[in-house]
Amino acid sequence: MRLEECPVRAALSVIGGKWKPVVAYYLLQGTKRFGELRRLIPDATQKMLTQQLREMERDGIVARKIYHEVPPRVEYSLTKYGLSLRPVMAELCEWGKRHRSIAQRKSNRRTTAAGSSALSEYGEVLAHEPAE
Repeated sequence: MRLEECPVRAALSVIGGKWKPVVAYYLLQGTKRFGELRRLIPDATQKMLTQQLREMERDGIVARKIYHEVPPRVEYSLTKYGLSLRPVMAELCEWGKRHRSIAQRKSNRRTTAAGSSALSEYGEVLAHEPAE
């Protein structure tokens, strides 16, 4: 398979980036003003958040609505195409919850045998979950 044929590469070209998945997560909850996103994602600089939003807008994921009032108001929301990320983000959130739980258990058991890894613990978790 050639690099440009990789479907993961195609997806990450649109939703990859340090803050894009986080922005999508919050916009799935509803329309947000820029200031709201800044408060929800305090680690993102204003410049980086602006850049990520512009890229998402360019890729058709985010819609930007400008209200011509004083002071100016700008709102961001997911487009219909952006809303198609809902199942992907739901799975990513579930995986993140499982990972956090595994990492927390691992942290709590640091005094146990060396060599325990998140990967082996993930295997233990999967062993108890039904395959689909």
